[in-house]
Amino acid sequence: MAKLRNPVVLLVISLLIVLVGSVIAYQFNSSSGETDVSRVYFETERGELSGLLYKPDDADQEAKPTLITTHGYLNSAEMQDAQAVEMSKRGYVVLALDQYDHGHSTGTMEKPVPFFSFWPHAIHDAVQYMYEQDYVLKDEEGNGIIAVSGHSMGGFSSTHAVMLDEMSYEETGIRKVYASLTMGSDYQWLKSMEYSDEDINGLYGPRASGKIAAEYDEFFFDAEAAASGESVVKKDYVNTEEGQGFLGNPENPEAGKVYDVGEGQRVIYQPNETHPWNHFSKESTGYAIDFYDMTFADFSDRVQIGEDGQTWMFKEYASFIALIGFFMLFIPIILLLTKLPFFKNIYTTKPASLPEPKTDGGKLATYIIIILGALFPALFFSALYGQDFYGMRLLRQISMITISFSGLALIYSLVKNVDKRIKTGSSVMLVLGIVQYMFLRSQSDFIEVSEFFGGPTVNPIVYWAINVALVILMVMVAHHFVSKKPEGATIENYGVKANVKTIIASLVTAVVTVVIGYAVLYLVDALFKVDFRLWTFAVKTFEGQHVLALLKYAPLFFIYFFIVGISVNVNTASEKYDGIKGYIIAILHFIGGLVLYLVYHYGLLFMNGTAGYPGESLSSILVIGLVPVLLIAAIFNRYLFRKTGNVYVGAFLNTVLMTMITVANTALYTIL
Repeated sequence: MAKLRNPVVLLVISLLIVLVGSVIAYQFNSSSGETDVSRVYFETERGELSGLLYKPDDADQEAKPTLITTHGYLNSAEMQDAQAVEMSKRGYVVLALDQYDHGHSTGTMEKPVPFFSFWPHAIHDAVQYMYEQDYVLKDEEGNGIIAVSGHSMGGFSSTHAVMLDEMSYEETGIRKVYASLTMGSDYQWLKSMEYSDEDINGLYGPRASGKIAAEYDEFFFDAEAAASGESVVKKDYVNTEEGQGFLGNPENPEAGKVYDVGEGQRVIYQPNETHPWNHFSKESTGYAIDFYDMTFADFSDRVQIGEDGQTWMFKEYASFIALIGFFMLFIPIILLLTKLPFFKNIYTTKPASLPEPKTDGGKLATYIIIILGALFPALFFSALYGQDFYGMRLLRQISMITISFSGLALIYSLVKNVDKRIKTGSSVMLVLGIVQYMFLRSQSDFIEVSEFFGGPTVNPIVYWAINVALVILMVMVAHHFVSKKPEGATIENYGVKANVKTIIASLVTAVVTVVIGYAVLYLVDALFKVDFRLWTFAVKTFEGQHVLALLKYAPLFFIYFFIVGISVNVNTASEKYDGIKGYIIAILHFIGGLVLYLVYHYGLLFMNGTAGYPGESLSSILVIGLVPVLLIAAIFNRYLFRKTGNVYVGAFLNTVLMTMITVANTALYTIL
């Protein structure tokens, strides 16, 4: 154990974990080196598209059937690992595509309605590029042997690519798209482009087409539920009017059964999964393999048909091992940096623990603060993220009550000339109440995507985070002036007091540490073309626009990590919270309520067929992504506070690192 406390030893162990995980991930990602994996960029009339190209070693000698697959809203090409690994292993060329303004792709088109700039032409434009490559198979008439596939928004893009290709066939006599398979998408957004069911179904042509329509999908496959605004319910797409129309309106349609429609074949698969679960599912991946085996059965001389076994999950598990090593790196890097003259200024005297409550009322108040800190972020997530009317109205009413009571307390203290702490406390609470009320009133303006703040999901997450920070700050202020200050607590006890040199050194330490950590990632990417991830949580490489976004969003996220960090540190400062117990409390403070939210929401969905919050589809999926981010932030926050004696290093590190992880893994665009 003593050796593990040595930062050099810990650094070596962390790097070895990253290396081992990355090498194993590479082996599965590249089919033991038999598939070349590279990142490609290509210009289109709408911008620049990028993707991971999986090319079997013999593709340059013998052209191959090809798969273009892409992700959903807010994700990136790596989310298609399952199909990319499995189909390239079987001899297919695969392009895992970043759609416009996602991942490494950039859209330069005008975006009056940004959502409709991402997907309508992404797959279609990628088809044009891939069709021109010599390693992509064409038949004797020049038709492309290319399948298109996508999840969610990628599904819309795939279906639209088929439709555009069929329209083009009427003029050119060539079909570049041979087949299509969508996951987690129906016709909802295509209909918003003024296509009808008949238009869409009529444009599939003679192709093989399939849909993976999960029964617990949070968004699609039940038009009535979507229209009511409560879409998180159990679905049976094959028996809906739209699903039956896709299958050619057979009697008593069955999921998994292949139907002949015109000159083509169509099938709907219905796994018992949620929307994001499709990405990490052996069942859905098995359906995809079966579909391609059926579709490309005539090309068994060029690809492997009927091969059993899936190995993509081993790539994911290995990437997860590397992910653990990546986060382990930050502690020894910081400890080693602080051996240098300037960086050692991050250390301050560890603040004295706040006095333990002496009364039952004081103890109860402490527990209430801990519980409130854990539950409030979850209880009002749907309101602050999704603009729920009733939740926002309740928050504004609470804010007005806070302002009223604070104002009355301030007036009373001035008239009666009572204790100074009452004057100060009520003044601070009044100011914070007014700030929060104004912030609550500006919700629509704040979360609206703009040229400056170009993250459509980052904006509402920041809005949620700042509101959480304001509420926690008001609770801390009230508790301090009512309970802690009379017991002798001062600002020093909160780990906030530090000189300018300490604060600057803390910021520089955090930035340098993150730069070193990402340098390791870029080296791994260059050598092995893998990143660090598990399912939807990933640390991936980025482009210049993501650095600019980091600079814009980081100051706002700092408010959250700084204030919540103080709250956690204060509530875990006594000796009884030494060791693992303190970390557990810190983790619960950051994510306890969010975990309960997910258990309640999805527990009811799987037990009763209706989610706990049936109107919260995208927001609930984002909570899944927030949990690991805030779990790691909680650990960093507590460790670095105990090590340095102040909140700054942890707050700066969490801000820079978690903001970059967030902006690099979601949609990001500018309005032209």
